[in-house]
Amino acid sequence: MSETVGFIGLGLMGEGFTRRLLATGHRVVGYDIEPARVAAATGWGVEAAASPAEVARTAEIVLVCVVNTTAVEAVAADIAGAGRLDGKVLVDHSTTEIAATRRIATMLHERAGMGFVDAPVSGGPEAALKGTLAIMAGGSDAAIAKIRPVVERLGNLTHMGGVGTGQATKLVNQTIVLTNYCVLAEALRLAQAHGVDAARIPEALKAGHAGSNLLPVAFQRMIAEDFAPRGYTRQVLKDLEMLQADAREHHLAMPMASQALTLFRLLYASGKSELDGMAVVTLYPRPQPH
Repeated sequence: MSETVGFIGLGLMGEGFTRRLLATGHRVVGYDIEPARVAAATGWGVEAAASPAEVARTAEIVLVCVVNTTAVEAVAADIAGAGRLDGKVLVDHSTTEIAATRRIATMLHERAGMGFVDAPVSGGPEAALKGTLAIMAGGSDAAIAKIRPVVERLGNLTHMGGVGTGQATKLVNQTIVLTNYCVLAEALRLAQAHGVDAARIPEALKAGHAGSNLLPVAFQRMIAEDFAPRGYTRQVLKDLEMLQADAREHHLAMPMASQALTLFRLLYASGKSELDGMAVVTLYPRPQPH
């Protein structure tokens, strides 16, 4: 069996991550703040730990995928109290604030001797399970070299630079993906208004500039109104709020992202926080073909 890997955060993404790691021969020791998630994870082979600190004492590489920056800070603080962890590396797959990411990296190094890589992902739980995630990583060359054999079991890792550059790249990703959700919702309603078989739009456009990996998936789910969460609306909203704050800090004009933020605020307020972000299409009335 390959080396032991620690994993903190056993929700939708965490399940995909840990199942993939187990399938590729790793022993996985895991923790989640919700005991029910830990109990569920033991059912597919994860060994339960009592705290993030226990996970870090057990594994050389600890992966984290939790809900927000505050949760990552809490995990890091607990780990930093575990004693010296020289040579070990914490890999944060969450989408978190860039400045906080750098503070966490410094704190872990100073208090525990632990390395840190920010490595947010794109692709969702299914991609995690298949090992086809896009992984954008920020960290030292040494830390990246240590984690690469493990993390590349989960997808394609691209080293973007120092700590924080992974999270910056994820903001770019979210700008593209989440504004696209809104544009695709509008395009779907346009097709429906003209009586076009919207299910055939991806096939018709795939060889042109409008073709993308997202188009067939989004149209299929939006047409079927399949909004079972691959990523929650509340998480989408969190990312867009973070993007807006970053744009203000850097004096960037981002009107498309701002409009997407407005739409997802409306979606959240309509009671759809636990649905997939593709539910944004429900904000657009279904047209009657002429």
